[in-house]
Amino acid sequence: MRPIPVPSRYNRVQMTASHPTSNSPQWLTAPQWQGSAWLWHGFTTRPGGLSTVYNPHGELNLGFTPDDDSAAVAANRLLLAQALTGDPATPIHTVRQIHCERSVVAGRGPWNPPEADGLISAESGVLLAILTADCIPVLVADPVRRVVAAFHAGWRGTVARVVELGVARIVADFGSNPADLQAAIGPGIGACCYTVGAEVHERFIASFGYAAELFHTVDGNLRLDLPEANRRQLLAAGLAPGSIQRAGGCTSCHPDLYFSHRADQGRTGRMMSLIGIRPAIAQ
Repeated sequence: MRPIPVPSRYNRVQMTASHPTSNSPQWLTAPQWQGSAWLWHGFTTRPGGLSTVYNPHGELNLGFTPDDDSAAVAANRLLLAQALTGDPATPIHTVRQIHCERSVVAGRGPWNPPEADGLISAESGVLLAILTADCIPVLVADPVRRVVAAFHAGWRGTVARVVELGVARIVADFGSNPADLQAAIGPGIGACCYTVGAEVHERFIASFGYAAELFHTVDGNLRLDLPEANRRQLLAAGLAPGSIQRAGGCTSCHPDLYFSHRADQGRTGRMMSLIGIRPAIAQ
C-alpha cells in the first residue's frame, strides 16, 4: 500500500502510514528505512482493523487482550501481514513479554513464544513483533550483515538494559559492527506524560550515571523520559547518533492514534512494532 503522510502533530520526525481505506491496517515508518529493498518494518497505529470492543467502528488491536475477541485479533494479524508483506501467511513471531533483559534468536521454523523482551533474526520471510500500549518499542537493523531485532522496553526492561544487551548479542552472535547498526524508537509514553514514583527514580539513579538527565518535575510530579533512556542505551551499545531515529509521538497524548494503557485507564488494545527481512533479498 502506498505510504501517505501522518498529521504533523503526531511527529517527532517525518512519518508515514499505510493508505487508510476502511478497515485497512495503518502503520508508521522510520525515514531511514522508507523504500528499503531488503527490509520490512512498521509501527502500527490504532485506526483500521476489525476489533470493535474498544471502538464500534473497528480498530487494529493486535494483542490477545482479555476484552477482545481472539478471532478478531487473529484476523487483524492476517490483515497486517498481508498489508505489510503481501502475504497473509508471513509468520509473525512474538514473545511472552515479562519486562526482563532477555532476547532470543528466532528462525522460520515452528515458534512457541518464549519469555523474553527481545527478538533477533537473520532469517528472511519472518516478521519479529513486539506488542506495546505505552512501553517503548525499539527496532534495530544491520544493513551490512542483514540482521534485524525488535525490543520491548518498559521501565523495568530499560533498567535491566534490554536494548543495550540485545545489541550486544547481535554483535556477539552475528558479527555485526555497532557502527553499522540503525535503530528506530517507536510510539511510547513520553516525558510529557510518564509520571513515576520514588522506586523507579531510585532504580534508574542506581543503574545509570546519566539518570538524573532523564527526569524532570511538573507540579510536584516526577516524570521520566523513557524514549531518551533507550536512545542512551543504543548510544552506549555503539550506535552512531545519526543512525537512531524516532517514529511516532507520545501514546498517552494521542489515544485517538495509539493504544495507551494510561490514557485508557488499563482497558485498551495493543500495537505491534514489526521488522523483518524480505525473502527476495536473502543471501
